[in-house]
Amino acid sequence: MKHISIFLLLITYSLSINAQFTSKKNDFKKYSGYFSFYYDDKKDKVYLEVEELEKEFLYVNSLSSGIGSNDIGLDRGQLGKTRVVFFKKAGNKLVLVQPNLKYRALTNNVLEKQSVEQAFAKSILGGFKIEEEKEGKYIIDITPLLMQDTHGVAAKLKNSAQGSYSLDASKSAFNLERTKAFPKNIEFDVFLTFKGTAKGRYISSVTPTSSLVTVAQHHSFIELPDDNYKKRSYHPQSGSFMFSYYDYATPVQKDIQKRFITRHRLEKKNPNAAISEAVEPIVYYLDNGTPEPVRSALLEGGRWWNQAFEAIGYKNAFQLKILPADADPMDVRYNVIQWVHRSTRGWSYGASVTDPRTGEIIKGHVSLGSLRIRQDFLIAQALTNKPFAKSDDNYNKMLELALARIRQLSAHEIGHTLGFAHNFAASTNNRASVMDYPHPQFKLKGKNIDFSSAYAEGIGEWDKYTVAYSYSDFKDGVDEEKELKKNIEKAYKEGYRFISDRDARASGGAHAYAHLWDNGGNATEELNKVLKIRAVGISNFSIDNIKEGQPNSVLEDVFAPLYFFHRYQTEAVTKLIAGLDYNYAVKGDGQFTVKTVSSKEQQYALDALLKTLKAEQIAIPKNKLPLFPPRALGYGSSRESFSGKTGISFDALSAAETAADMTLSFLLHPQRASRLIQQKSLDSKQLGLQDVLNQLVNTTLNYNYKDSYLNGVQQNINFRALYYITKLALSKNVHPQVNAIANFKLNELKNKYNAVSTPYALEIVTRINYYQKHPELFKVVTSPKIPDGSPIGMECLSN
Repeated sequence: MKHISIFLLLITYSLSINAQFTSKKNDFKKYSGYFSFYYDDKKDKVYLEVEELEKEFLYVNSLSSGIGSNDIGLDRGQLGKTRVVFFKKAGNKLVLVQPNLKYRALTNNVLEKQSVEQAFAKSILGGFKIEEEKEGKYIIDITPLLMQDTHGVAAKLKNSAQGSYSLDASKSAFNLERTKAFPKNIEFDVFLTFKGTAKGRYISSVTPTSSLVTVAQHHSFIELPDDNYKKRSYHPQSGSFMFSYYDYATPVQKDIQKRFITRHRLEKKNPNAAISEAVEPIVYYLDNGTPEPVRSALLEGGRWWNQAFEAIGYKNAFQLKILPADADPMDVRYNVIQWVHRSTRGWSYGASVTDPRTGEIIKGHVSLGSLRIRQDFLIAQALTNKPFAKSDDNYNKMLELALARIRQLSAHEIGHTLGFAHNFAASTNNRASVMDYPHPQFKLKGKNIDFSSAYAEGIGEWDKYTVAYSYSDFKDGVDEEKELKKNIEKAYKEGYRFISDRDARASGGAHAYAHLWDNGGNATEELNKVLKIRAVGISNFSIDNIKEGQPNSVLEDVFAPLYFFHRYQTEAVTKLIAGLDYNYAVKGDGQFTVKTVSSKEQQYALDALLKTLKAEQIAIPKNKLPLFPPRALGYGSSRESFSGKTGISFDALSAAETAADMTLSFLLHPQRASRLIQQKSLDSKQLGLQDVLNQLVNTTLNYNYKDSYLNGVQQNINFRALYYITKLALSKNVHPQVNAIANFKLNELKNKYNAVSTPYALEIVTRINYYQKHPELFKVVTSPKIPDGSPIGMECLSN
């Protein structure tokens, strides 16, 4: 009897729960879709209807509206994490489980699968009390999942030193305009307000009330793709992003890590036809808020990719359209290109929603910073000879250069969302890829600078190989792996190289032919050309580089990108010093592995670099200095202006110091110094660290000008050289020979200048003595900050 009573009580309790929700359900707004859900406007809650337990689906979080600061990095349209999840019943609740897909066992042995599943942690993303259970359907209150700071906004603000913020639930609410349901996906949008005390200038500069920061967070529940997608194997020379996992069911003699490429699903309607339409083309949509003429330029550049798909036998397989006015850019059904606004110039990036099971790209999502085009326009304005001498309307040539760059930017970022990595070796081979970072390439025509071939047009030849590897559809009976290998071999035989991010960075990077923002097959020759172009540009620079009615002090900001015009080609040349040439070689492919840059080429590079440390090359001409008065009221300096130590007046000596610091920081990088030690030990005829320091000191510290201005500029450069030599003497993670040679050079300098009775000599000796007596007190002494440079046209992040 007691058991019957308990049973009846449970039934009564269950009916009571069901009745509580059912009685109110008709008052809620219902959304019918992949999951049906109900919105309670009185309590601002969402109730989700779950029909199938343990059925996997995709959960994606993102930001539908951001903060507007490049430095903080919380942008409108920013994608967050993509997770495979499922609901599982646990007692009186449903839990949302994220399985661990990094570790798998692809086998029919159920127990073997289970052993791997139990060996690695999974994540439960939320637990939800069952509000109603009826006929196998469960109603849960999903509000806590949707209202939490899933995107990590508070952590981002804290980590960027902008203040300590926490979510204010009383000022957060669902955004029903962007909360929608569709047959294969549902979309939730919520306004989240964070309260706190602003400590950083970035957050204060972009919020109306910095103690209350409101963004919109987006959540997508998406049906997983079917099982018909075919994974394609990864090759380190393919130019594609890698997707991988560990398969513990792999035989011992084989590699446990499985590597594949990421790509969209694309199939020919007729795989045996030479040319065929796609079963379903890849369609991208441009933000309909993009203004003209940018809109047309982005559409044109993005459509270049169809050239590569046509080359592998597809007809109209890649398409670019304008996003319909009623479409939400966060909707997974749309591959989108968003025009993103920030308070300062910043990165553009291509991200994607990718199936964590297979690497299939489900949604490409490009974010383009809207201020970038203005920087390209400014570069053209600085290099044009008296553009506004006769009319303020003489801007078409400058605008066309900026739009040419925007076409490249569109193609580049779309490329990331098609699955392609950077190729920083492409610029050495006739600008063979839009996946490189292109610096504008100018020519001299007498006293004028020619912009006509500043940027390449159309898709590059390397890009056709990457598309062929990732998207070729093979005829029945063709050996896919064999054909993919042929594609790699053909690209290499035709002279195309693929070197990506890590190997191209100037800080410690060593690859001789992979650089960011460089041009030409020979980096050193190109630097010499760039220095000549820079000199002509500076010679031409005048009051007519700004428009009528603008304060003279604005000239300083136009001049900055011209003065530092050589910065990226300089970075490229520093990588030749102790540089290497190598491939991502694979056994059996016949490619060479690694070789050292010849001593002749390294010396040629060093000679060019030392030019950038000479006052006669780097000093701003005296007759140009009157162009730069103190800042006019209302036109203050910015992060893109020159920095200095002279207060309100323009600091010409600091400008040169800043430029020299750029060269020295890369040339005397600790890893490069250690490589110089190694290469000299392997080949006595090679350039060594002592050789570099000897030539550096002779060019800088041991050089004097009769002209007092040039001498003053040179002395500022010299003290930066002394600082970097001292830094090498103290560096810890270097070969001890680096410390020995740097210390030896400091002693040489001290002995030399001990015999000279000038303030300059005394200060050199004083600094060396202080370091030698108190090495533990040595501090990083920064030069005036270089104005923002990268991204001059793009910088990319991709996931």
